[in-house]
Amino acid sequence: MVSWSGHVLPFIVTVAIWFVATGLIAWADNRERATFSTSLLIGSIAGIAGLVVILVASLSAEVWAVYLAFIGALMVWGWHELSFLTGASAGPRRGLADLSLTGVARFRQAAATVMHHEVALALTALLLISLSWSVPNQIGATVFVLMFAMRLISKINLFVGVPNSTSEMLPEQLAYLKTYFGPNRMTVLLVLSVAGIGGVTAWFASLALAAPVGSAEMVGASLLTTLSLLGVLEHLFLALPFRDGMLWGWALPQRKAAAQIHSD
Repeated sequence: MVSWSGHVLPFIVTVAIWFVATGLIAWADNRERATFSTSLLIGSIAGIAGLVVILVASLSAEVWAVYLAFIGALMVWGWHELSFLTGASAGPRRGLADLSLTGVARFRQAAATVMHHEVALALTALLLISLSWSVPNQIGATVFVLMFAMRLISKINLFVGVPNSTSEMLPEQLAYLKTYFGPNRMTVLLVLSVAGIGGVTAWFASLALAAPVGSAEMVGASLLTTLSLLGVLEHLFLALPFRDGMLWGWALPQRKAAAQIHSD
């Protein structure tokens, strides 16, 4: 039986935070570069606060603590995303791809463009896992690891090639990353990725439906279900002719203005 407090409300909360947070980060990393230091300072404060929130919330298995840990994990994730998209923690390679390279050499070159970011994410995931190993509320660590896994899968798919490698949300300072994308094509990897994340979504959904009504377990599983479902949606965007700007065009003021000037 579907519960308002245990199923519907967590779904609404997750989608609302996903939509607003994605837009705010896109807005921040598409502003003038002179503003990046301020944005990174605010993001760092929010990220550290998120770590504290996760630690505090992890000691309680109440519903409020599950929501708090979820928000804390997203604060930490947003910190990493902002640092990556502003170019502060991308990778040692900041130039265009060498199109003559193939196979392992091409992969190594592409990996060098995001290496610092991936290492930072991995270390944060390990930190959260170690801190949450034996606590009653492990939602914070689970959310972060889930998002890390889904993001890594999407990056691999973009490297291999997808039918719709839209890069409308990619800021100007990372425009060179487009040259590392694979050709526009449907691959078995993308199909397996959607199916795999879909399977994880179904598993979390079964946990949410089986948990006691209104319990912390139900809320936590519902949050993870929605987050996984959004992961499926984002991977479907890679296969369908969908433009990021359709949802987050309001977060790209400079590009909108430039497009207006060009059209005039």
